[in-house]
Amino acid sequence: MSSGPPSPHSPRRPSGEAGAGSITVVITVLVTLVLLGATLALGTAATAAARAAGAADLAALAAADAARGLVAVDPCALAAQTAQRHGATMTACVAEGDGTVRVRTRYDSPLPWPADGRSRAGPPAPSIPG
Repeated sequence: MSSGPPSPHSPRRPSGEAGAGSITVVITVLVTLVLLGATLALGTAATAAARAAGAADLAALAAADAARGLVAVDPCALAAQTAQRHGATMTACVAEGDGTVRVRTRYDSPLPWPADGRSRAGPPAPSIPG
């Protein structure tokens, strides 16, 4: 037997770090997938909130026109119809005596919770000189 350096064909001794690279890769992939899922959920929630708010704005504007007499329709019925056309459901509508209308909408998204929107529309508030 020779006491020189081991030949490249001689068997190696197993080290304590065998497979550590594989575990690191698996953990990195799992963390990346979790972050990707969280980003996707956040984007979906932001889109749903924007759609709920947009539907509420348009429903309130349409209802305010009806409350002022520009359209011969019940303001809240028109608000519900407008919200529905934009993919939302009207959950509340209050038509005040001065032509102001407050509307709440709900938009069902793929997430487990819905997005809510609120809006108010009507004539401008009187300006007070100051």
